[in-house]
Amino acid sequence: MPKLTQDELLEIFNALKKEYKKYEKGNLKPRIDIEGKYDLWVEKPVMVDGKKKDDVYFGGLIVQSGYVGFYFMPVYVDPDMKVDLAPDLVKTLKGKSCFHIKKIDKVMIEDVRDALKKGMAMYKEKGWY
Repeated sequence: MPKLTQDELLEIFNALKKEYKKYEKGNLKPRIDIEGKYDLWVEKPVMVDGKKKDDVYFGGLIVQSGYVGFYFMPVYVDPDMKVDLAPDLVKTLKGKSCFHIKKIDKVMIEDVRDALKKGMAMYKEKGWY
């Protein structure tokens, strides 16, 4: 597979960012929102593993040299969540919470949309949002 161009990477980034932006409301806010880099945080005091935190990371995106990193903290918090995600999305998971997205189409957008919805439901259940 040929290396993706910067324009192709930005197309992937912008399509995924559009899905993340749907969750920007209330205490869920970006700290970084620039071309090629975006993140989303729950900005309220929460309890994580019995420790009080001022905020909690939900996820983000970053353009890398050959892919767009789709960081998704819910799958780190609950690794079993992977079984509920689309198999094609899970195949792109590298490490604990970073998916390497190298193509964008309706199916991948739907898979990401579904993951974000499930992740937000989990955060709400934990009282983090």
